[in-house]
Amino acid sequence: MAIEARQIEELIRAEFPDAKITITDLAGDGNHYAAEVVDESFRGKNRVQQQRAVYAALKDKMAGSRGDLHALALTTRAPE
Repeated sequence: MAIEARQIEELIRAEFPDAKITITDLAGDGNHYAAEVVDESFRGKNRVQQQRAVYAALKDKMAGSRGDLHALALTTRAPE
C-alpha cells in the first residue's frame, strides 16, 4: 500500500509542529520520497541525531517490507 506525501508530512509535523517540511515523491509511485525538515530543535544536534528523530516520527511506516514507505531520502537542518 502506497503512502501519500501529506501523510508523511502529518507524521513528521506531529513531532515537529513548527518545522518547515518539504516532501517530494521521487518516482511518482508513492513509495520513494525525499523529505527536507528544517526545525529549531535540530540546533546543536549532529545529522545522525536529527535524522533519527525524524525517522522515529514516522513510526512503523518504514517497517521493512510491511511498511507503507519504502525509501526516504532525508535532509535535516536547523534554520539559518
